[in-house]
Amino acid sequence: MKKKNLLNATIFTLAFTFGVSMYAQKEKTVTVGGAPMYPSKNIVENAVKSKDHTTLVAAVQAAELVETLQSKGPFTVFAPTNAAFDKLPKGTVETLVKPENKATLQAILTYHVVAGKMNASAISKAIEKGNGKAVLTTVQGGKLTAWMMGADLYITDENGNKAKVTIADVNQSNGVIHVIDAVVTPKA
Repeated sequence: MKKKNLLNATIFTLAFTFGVSMYAQKEKTVTVGGAPMYPSKNIVENAVKSKDHTTLVAAVQAAELVETLQSKGPFTVFAPTNAAFDKLPKGTVETLVKPENKATLQAILTYHVVAGKMNASAISKAIEKGNGKAVLTTVQGGKLTAWMMGADLYITDENGNKAKVTIADVNQSNGVIHVIDAVVTPKA
């Protein structure tokens, strides 16, 4: 009986593993930070796997926004890379993740989020409709301006800082991520 149970468990494990791997193969993934981003996973589940977004993940945790970004959404997230955070003045990130600066950190992070799912095509259409610019209202309440330079999509914050979308349309179960090369900030 033990051998039969072991055989059944082995067959179940192999079938389950094969089924999961077949399902993963059917998903159209995008590689970000060396890891595949699965459309069946939420923003946080995917972001934690990207080696290029460890600073963003740490900031989201410090700001206590993990639960929000795991919720149904949908959200459009403009996700700065570690290199984008490295462009900030020295000590900025370390200061922002301190508990006493949580409100400021939350404001900056939610400024990178737009309610709803806007893929690059939808943003491009909004830019066309807006005669070259589309104003997006962030979850923080501020405005980002989307625009194109050639084939490249950019966003500009309220302070005139711009960020280039380096990887667009990273689909998530609760929205979409667009990887950006700079941190954008709301008006002070």
